[in-house]
Amino acid sequence: MRLSVIVLTHERPDALALVLCGLARQREPPHEIVVTEDGADPATRSAVEAHAPGLSCPVRHLSQEHRGPRMSRARNRGVAVASGEYVVFLDGDMVPGRDFVGDHRAMARAGCFVQGSRALASAALTAELLARGRVDVGWLEPGLERRRHLIRQPLLRAAWGRPHQRRDGAKSCNLAFWRDDLVALNGFNEGMEGWGLEDAELVQRAFHHGLRRRDLRMGGGAIHLWHPVSALAADNPNWRVLRDVEARGVVRCAQGLAAHLDLSPPPLLNAPRGPAAG
Repeated sequence: MRLSVIVLTHERPDALALVLCGLARQREPPHEIVVTEDGADPATRSAVEAHAPGLSCPVRHLSQEHRGPRMSRARNRGVAVASGEYVVFLDGDMVPGRDFVGDHRAMARAGCFVQGSRALASAALTAELLARGRVDVGWLEPGLERRRHLIRQPLLRAAWGRPHQRRDGAKSCNLAFWRDDLVALNGFNEGMEGWGLEDAELVQRAFHHGLRRRDLRMGGGAIHLWHPVSALAADNPNWRVLRDVEARGVVRCAQGLAAHLDLSPPPLLNAPRGPAAG
């Protein structure tokens, strides 16, 4: 199975550098990595170019003009140029453990998508990891919340992975879909701009499409680097979109992936040397 990792980033090149270091250390490398940027920051481009040679799989970089948060559009553009049958979304401040890709690959099932988890690094731990370029973090490390999500027990993974249709905890920072299912759903809803709920809306439409969710626990660990948290306001207009999708049983959004499917892949930033190169 060709598995593409799509990394979303916005003006945080130091965090992105750690994410790419984590992806370079995968025991099972992905087929490719697509870094899709909401913006066009020269420092971000430099970070991707600096780390691409250390990765054994193809690396590409997309950018778009930043006009307020447009994460849905950036992710859809990443999907459009991805060549894998299976897509794992990873945010550019989520440092993956060494078995992140392999555990996601093991969880993939037809008719399902996979919701991953994350441990939360404190501000102090985040500063130390960034300063040292350190990606090895054990589950007992001081400065972690939700540290249980770094514990890896493959024999227990199946118990957590029973398919269901609950939307709670939907997060696009660690989320995997078959590409064909994303095409059927028209990807993320680009009518939802600003921050929040685009992941919950996609998951709700996936349920209407007949897909079921598997939760990746006891594996697929990643560390979410600290950043200031924005509260989801009760009057956020994306709530209205989500409630309308729920009420009408919407499967395919009007503004989404289809607008980008003719996008040409950007040039490779490295000379792949591993099995994924073929």
